[in-house]
Amino acid sequence: MTSAITSQVSRLAEAGEGELAGASAAAEQLADSCLTDAPLGRVGLEVEAHCYDLADPGRRPGWDELTAILNALPALPGGAVVSVEPGGAVELSGPPLPGAVAAIEAMALDQAVLRSAFTAAGLGLVLLGADPLRPARRINPGARYQGMEQFFTASSPAVAGAAMMPSTASIQVNLDAGPRAGWAARVWLAHALGPTMVAIAANSPLLGGAFSGWQSTRQWVWSQLDAARCGPILGGSGADPGIDWARYALKAPVMLVHSPDAVAMTQYVPFADWADGRTLLGGRRPTEADLDYHLTTLFPPVRPRRWLEIRYLDSVPDALWPAVVFTLVTLLDDPDAADFAAEAVEPVAAAWDVAARLGLGDRRIHTAATRCVALAAERAPAPLQDTMGRLVHLVERGRCPSDDFADRVIEAGIAAAVAEMAQGEQ
Repeated sequence: MTSAITSQVSRLAEAGEGELAGASAAAEQLADSCLTDAPLGRVGLEVEAHCYDLADPGRRPGWDELTAILNALPALPGGAVVSVEPGGAVELSGPPLPGAVAAIEAMALDQAVLRSAFTAAGLGLVLLGADPLRPARRINPGARYQGMEQFFTASSPAVAGAAMMPSTASIQVNLDAGPRAGWAARVWLAHALGPTMVAIAANSPLLGGAFSGWQSTRQWVWSQLDAARCGPILGGSGADPGIDWARYALKAPVMLVHSPDAVAMTQYVPFADWADGRTLLGGRRPTEADLDYHLTTLFPPVRPRRWLEIRYLDSVPDALWPAVVFTLVTLLDDPDAADFAAEAVEPVAAAWDVAARLGLGDRRIHTAATRCVALAAERAPAPLQDTMGRLVHLVERGRCPSDDFADRVIEAGIAAAVAEMAQGEQ
């Protein structure tokens, strides 16, 4: 599940190069292929961590420095693939495994190996939703990221456009789409859980050296970007996820055009306009390969990629992320828990900005979060009892991981708080 986008991009040159028949044909293709009818059960995790110099947290390690460490890594025991994000954050992308516990255990094993390698090189990995200390700067030289940087800088508010790629980090949870008959309810619930889970996992109160006024600055950054590319995909009724996805994808503006190198778009052109020939980009109409690539440039909080990518969680410390993951998976994959969760979160299902700004400080979100984590804790197996207990205690007190980090910053200063976390004190 987790490596499909990378594989899809790498196959761009090999994909069929025939012109699309038009937006209607593309819509039909997207609606039919966005989810796969399959049993529930598999879980894939992707965990991003900011990388800091242990001796100088204000320094951003360079591309060659990071890739040298990754090139020397052994095969990871849990099967994860390691990559470097645009600003130097390090991502572990785990394989799909049977259930949350297996995915969590495999990811923890791989994290331990990765941390050891980085510590030996004088670097530390910090699980925060946004870089609290350093100015935004891209270090990954990939052509895709160069083009994306140009696009977001030109099309988004200055702070958000600059910060999204190099300064934010998340935990992504990938789940099977499940049986076709349940898709509409499942996709609705994945979205409806968003604000409550954003608040539970909020862990980014600072950005670039200052408090932002938001518990999840990462979520605020994403909310400031183009809603046609980064907003929720649900349509008015949410009754057909395939139709909603097709509408979303075709309305979203084209980000990059390969002619043959990736060129960032400076004009707003919905993909549908390109597909129907109303606008020619690169002097041509799009191909199947262009449509495939366009899908990799869309970043909604829940993205259908035959399975469901859930992309709205801040990166949170080791003591808590297994509990956050287990809670989300339980609320979506356990039928009884899903029914309970749907009722609990319905009153705050659209409160994305409130959740990002106030976290569990909002009474209604706090009520929903308390009910959801208590339900997950009842179902937690023995290996996860400690981490679930910590999360339940935190949520009951109305606190997010963001509150704990903010307290450390106020007590010791930003650089010292980051240095402590980089040393492994998370």
